[in-house]
Amino acid sequence: MKPLTREAIAARLAQDIDDGWHVNLGIGMPEQVANFLPEGRDILLHSENGILGMGPTPPEGEEDESLVNAGKKPITMLSGASIFDHAMSFGIIRGGHLELCCLGGYQVAQNGDLANWSRDNDDPIASVGGAMDLAVGAQRIWVIMQHNSKDGAARLLETCDMPLTGMGCVKRVYTDLAVIDVTKDGFLVTEMIDGMTAEELQARTGAKLRFADGCGTMPDLTKAA
Repeated sequence: MKPLTREAIAARLAQDIDDGWHVNLGIGMPEQVANFLPEGRDILLHSENGILGMGPTPPEGEEDESLVNAGKKPITMLSGASIFDHAMSFGIIRGGHLELCCLGGYQVAQNGDLANWSRDNDDPIASVGGAMDLAVGAQRIWVIMQHNSKDGAARLLETCDMPLTGMGCVKRVYTDLAVIDVTKDGFLVTEMIDGMTAEELQARTGAKLRFADGCGTMPDLTKAA
């Protein structure tokens, strides 16, 4: 059993984005979703620093230093893309015009609470940033993250013990081990990686899991790329 790479998790999430959606990609792992959007779907990617119509990451050596996303990473722009100020960008977010926001996370609770921000020890000012607007403004939140922390601690919990970004906002979680929906009855596993058992996944999770009938295998789509 081999957990999926960060790229493979992003590729799996990208397959579930519907045609016609306007999608914000958060800083970190979500940024990689831009590189795996399915062909033939009209999907407009949004970045909170004021871009609608982002494309995939540019090839190495072809970066334009004037084109970056909210995480200050180089991007490309599709034909017809728009650039605008922060006021309009957050108007899009707060106005409910984003069908989806993909965010990274430190913890997700079984009721959909999200903790995805932290403060550096050397920085006395909190830095939750625009994620709190996205958590309540987007029509749905999908979280992409490692199933466990580097020290093995569970990140899917009964209750978050880190500061919250948003309450009850997460609808689905994509990890290196599984795809998990957040329902009124808690976590529902719809896919697991090849070789993973329900017992092992439960042991690596800090809240009770339910498993969908016909729970599928989570593919590594980067192997076919």
